[in-house]
Amino acid sequence: MKIINAPSLANCSFLEMGSQVEQLAKGKADWFHIDLCDGHYVPNILFSPAIVWELKAAYPEIPVDVHLMTIDPASYISRLAYLGADYISFHLDAERFARRLITNIHGHGIKAGVIINPSQRIDLLQPVIDMVDYVVLMTVEPGFAGQKFMPQAIPRLAELVDLRKQSGRDFLISIDGGVDMENAVKCAKLGAEIYITGIFTVFKQPEGLEQACLNFKEKVINGCKS
Repeated sequence: MKIINAPSLANCSFLEMGSQVEQLAKGKADWFHIDLCDGHYVPNILFSPAIVWELKAAYPEIPVDVHLMTIDPASYISRLAYLGADYISFHLDAERFARRLITNIHGHGIKAGVIINPSQRIDLLQPVIDMVDYVVLMTVEPGFAGQKFMPQAIPRLAELVDLRKQSGRDFLISIDGGVDMENAVKCAKLGAEIYITGIFTVFKQPEGLEQACLNFKEKVINGCKS
């Protein structure tokens, strides 16, 4: 069972971010997840792309996963490649030429993902399913941290897993939004691999940030055995 813990730095306190990122690294976070929001695709603004450079300089061994919540995702690719991004995903409804953009991302040596929103049909992924390295299933409406997981995301995940099987592809499936331990276990049992963790699993937990991060995979794996 592959479980990738990708804490979203949108959940960090801006005043304590350096310390909290260090705790995530000590907690063996698999990836750092960066929400890059332009204030237009979603009504929020996060982060400067420069954070990718700083993360890679301090923690070169930890992949950085950039989630583009922007109206013009193609305009960010060259800069993010220069800054050292390892994974870049974009919203399918934000880009008219999705296959071209995936090719562009791959051309910079970066893994490419597409994101499907709760209001979009899973079969909209069909035209790009042969190209992507991962698919991000939004389990909340995009734009803000701390929202609750939408229960209808579970049957949507099952549909996405079926699409993967039918396509014969081995792309990863990422779960993004309101992930708590109960839903993480449900998603793992269905076949999801990447978890964008936040306040319900890693941040603001009684055992502390580092230990909660260390515990996440073990809790998911043990939950799948029950």
